[in-house]
Amino acid sequence: MEPRRLRGHSAAATTCIASQLRPRIVATAGEDGFVCWFDLRCKDVLFKMDVGRGTPVSSLCFKPGNEDIIYVSAGNEVRSFDLHMITFHSKSLFLAAADDTGDVKIIDIQQRCMFKTLRAGHNSICSSVQFLPWKNWEVISGGLDSKLVMWDFSKGRPNKIMDLGDKGDAAQCLNPAFIHCLALPEVDMVDKVGKICAVAKGDGVVSILNIDIELAAPPKSKSSVKPKLGNKSKSTSKDAEASGSQDQDRIDRGLHLDYSIGGHTAAVSSVTFSTFGERGKFIISGGNDKSIKLWDWSKAHEDGMGKHGNQLLCLNINQKKKINWLCTAPSDSENLIVCDTSSVVKVYTLGCTSAEP
Repeated sequence: MEPRRLRGHSAAATTCIASQLRPRIVATAGEDGFVCWFDLRCKDVLFKMDVGRGTPVSSLCFKPGNEDIIYVSAGNEVRSFDLHMITFHSKSLFLAAADDTGDVKIIDIQQRCMFKTLRAGHNSICSSVQFLPWKNWEVISGGLDSKLVMWDFSKGRPNKIMDLGDKGDAAQCLNPAFIHCLALPEVDMVDKVGKICAVAKGDGVVSILNIDIELAAPPKSKSSVKPKLGNKSKSTSKDAEASGSQDQDRIDRGLHLDYSIGGHTAAVSSVTFSTFGERGKFIISGGNDKSIKLWDWSKAHEDGMGKHGNQLLCLNINQKKKINWLCTAPSDSENLIVCDTSSVVKVYTLGCTSAEP
């Protein structure tokens, strides 16, 4: 699949966002400190903003409902621009920023001050943070300590901490399960896809977790992991009974898109939900294995993993460079924008129905 190439940066493109109100408008940012604006109906870059002033731009986002306002993260600063990211609260009251110290900063946009600093959740770099669109006072963060932390930011404390690197099941002979990116469905998708979170991890797996079920689940009991010796015949008889519920348990407690069903063979760096066609039907992931995967995860969500396990991967796109970031646009064509470790941004057209990989 040959992509369209957008040229404007002089160094690696690090992140991108696509307008949901103006479907052909795309903003990209790079290590050169610039934000480039593209209209996909035009050939060349529309204009460039020297936002970082020599400092790489790591993240950017629109203000929900008012895309004339854009927020940009460069170095240790968050800057706002009125055109007449970082993640934003759905009611446009707060901004959340992940910090290399492991903290999560909640900024009150109206008062233009720090509202709360969330500490004691991560013991390494906090790499990603998102507001829960169905909860007014909750955010979820992921870090390079492999921990997923659900916060009540009104109280400044975590509701639950999950260690995604502490797995006793199928081993991954790859990198540790550091969390590189989180994606949550937009508000209008929640009724269809559920209250879920897609997690891009360093072990090559994209995990899809049901947030409400994870919050309600009791802590794991380590004493129940290993069966007692001498009970092999009894446990065998129970295995058949348990196997019938394995699919549903895997969906309820998490769906894991890994190499065994065509997934990534190196760290997953970015993940997002599709905004084209049936919104949220697909999950798109990109990784350090220089590949982009289109997953029809809704099949497993609706019918169970066992029935469609090897059919969830709809499309695989191989690139020459590692993926930094990707996003989708709500249009029938030129609807996947990809930033990799080169200075050229790639634009692909993905269909609204699944195709064979």
